Formats: sequence, C-alpha cells, structure tokens
Amino acid sequence: MSAYHQILMPIDGSPTSDKALDEAIRLAQLTGARLRLLHVVDELSYVNGFEPAMNYLNDIVPLMQGAGEKLLAHARKKAEDKGVETDSVLIVGGPGRLWEQVVEQAASVKADLVVVGSHGRRGIGRALMGSDAEQIVRHARGPVLVVRGSDAAA
Repeated sequence: MSAYHQILMPIDGSPTSDKALDEAIRLAQLTGARLRLLHVVDELSYVNGFEPAMNYLNDIVPLMQGAGEKLLAHARKKAEDKGVETDSVLIVGGPGRLWEQVVEQAASVKADLVVVGSHGRRGIGRALMGSDAEQIVRHARGPVLVVRGSDAAA
C-alpha cells in the first residue's frame, strides 16, 4: 500500500458520506496520514425563488453554515477519537460546482488521496443530477477512492 500523508474527504452528512468517512479514517490510521474534512454549503440547492432575498441572506444561509460547522465538528471528533490528526474546511458559496471545489481543495493541500462517497445513481437520476464523484475522479490530479454506499444502485 502506498504511504499517504494527506487525505481529503468531502462530507455531506449522508449515510454514504459516513461510510466513506469511516474508510478515510481507517486509511489514515494505517498510513499515519493527516485527514482534511471538507464541507461545501450549496446555497443554490435551497433556493426556491419564493423567499425574499433578505430572509435568505439573513436566515437561511447562516442556518446552512451552522449545520455545516456541526457536521464538520462531529466528523472531526470521530476521526480524532481514532487518533487521526484532522482539520476541516467549510466553504460557503463560491464559484463552481461541488466537484470543482473538491478538486481545488485537493490541489491546495497536496492531497495524496481523495476519498469520496458515491450514491451510485444511474439513468435519469444521474443525468439530471450529474455525478460529483465521477467528475472528481476525472479531474483530480491524484488517486480517488470512491466508496459506494449501501443505498447505491445495484
């Protein structure tokens, strides 16, 4: 097994992401790698066009940011409890799609490995939603481990 020094793990709080986090922690334990957790607040996924702009900016965005901070803190504690040196980054907004943020973060921390959960969508679900995991695999400079969740399509 190759020695990893820095592992990047984007998390979203889903069961698939949790399963991938467990795998990232195991790999970090085996190799002595540092773990960087990443959560990207996707503001556009919550916009419905009916909320007033000020309510959105003053109420919804801070709630999403707070939820992201809690998610990262929980995952960071889980990794640190297993003896893994861990830090985290919360990105709110910003240019590009999720996969672009992950690829950029992997390059900036010189990640030896990106561990990402995949929901295993197929057919129209994949066509409509795209596959961030697939795009990360295509565009990351280094290796990417894709962990399929139990909810993945057979």
